[in-house]
Amino acid sequence: MTIFVRSADGRRLAVRVAGNPAGHPVVYLHGTPGSRVAPLPRERVLYTIGVRLITFDRPGYGGADRLASRQVADVVPDVAAIADELDVETFAVLGRSGGGPHALACAALMPRRVTKAGILVSIAPWAAKGLDWFAGMSQSNVREFTSASSTPESLIVELAQTAARIKADPMSHVSALGPELPEDDRRVIEDAGIRKLLAENFAGALRDSADGWIDDSLAFCAPWGFDLTDIRVPVLLWHGEKDVFSPAAHARWLAEQIPSAELRVLPDSAHFRALEAVPDMLSWLIRPD
Repeated sequence: MTIFVRSADGRRLAVRVAGNPAGHPVVYLHGTPGSRVAPLPRERVLYTIGVRLITFDRPGYGGADRLASRQVADVVPDVAAIADELDVETFAVLGRSGGGPHALACAALMPRRVTKAGILVSIAPWAAKGLDWFAGMSQSNVREFTSASSTPESLIVELAQTAARIKADPMSHVSALGPELPEDDRRVIEDAGIRKLLAENFAGALRDSADGWIDDSLAFCAPWGFDLTDIRVPVLLWHGEKDVFSPAAHARWLAEQIPSAELRVLPDSAHFRALEAVPDMLSWLIRPD
């Protein structure tokens, strides 16, 4: 079910609610680029776990109005507006890849509403002290983040062109990832069902423009708008050692900064293996301490 919610400043937010209506609410923050139709467990799996899963398009993606010059922390008022509309007082948050920083923002800035935070294959802040930010990262991501930090005009042109190609053939972006993928990621996306879900996710994200993708990248390379050390709710950081899109060193750095964090790094897993980790993470999120 998709509904439309108004943010505090009047923007339209596209929200999808799935799973068990009586289940524990979990707000999912999608990857980059991504949308509310992100690759997620089937309805019957969500029912079995006991989760009411709430996903939404970040500003500029899919059916959501753009919020220019947004920070990562700007996701918090949007999540609050969605939760209020759905009459949800407290909830867990789950962020994958580019959704990880946004889930951490919710954990830091909504301590009375967020119960737990699950973070899958997230990047660390651009200004992370002591972290070699680009070490082990794919060349495509190095180019994207370098442009975002130094020549945003080039980033806008490049991502707009890439988004147009993806819109014309969503599966092309899945295939284009191939040369950079470690073996574990190749095994994951060899599955026809996963490839289809990823293509639908990219198509939904970029159906109108590349604005969401551009604004995510710019936000990641600027101050996030909150302090990781302020997070007090339980946080589980999950990462694959073989990840080349957000290297595992980022998760280790995050774990050192977040007082309440638990870190799990799987030695033989990479970035897209996180898709298979979602059900276990959902179970952890709704389990009482």
